[in-house]
Amino acid sequence: MNLKLEDNGQVVLLIVKEERLDAHNSEHLKQELGRLFGEGKTKIVVDLKEVRFIDSSGLGALVSGFKNASARQAALKLSSLQSQVKSMFELTRLHRVFDIYTTVDEAIEAF
Repeated sequence: MNLKLEDNGQVVLLIVKEERLDAHNSEHLKQELGRLFGEGKTKIVVDLKEVRFIDSSGLGALVSGFKNASARQAALKLSSLQSQVKSMFELTRLHRVFDIYTTVDEAIEAF
């Protein structure tokens, strides 16, 4: 999975540079989120700007990250969802669980 990581010392921005987040690559995202929280990072934004398709495995990786954040008094926010991905969050009602922002800047400012 192609991920880009930017850490400004306060907030970690994890950019998913894939068109699909599915069973083929979601485990890598799950492990990366686990590693970041394990290192003590407490504010993470996942930018999904390039993701055009997400399946239950992709949603599961993000839910795992959310649970990991909650267990560590940390926060995980999502940004830049394309309409198809946003529809999946609404269909599964996960838009009520995650803090979702239109842009990365809005997500970072929300911390």
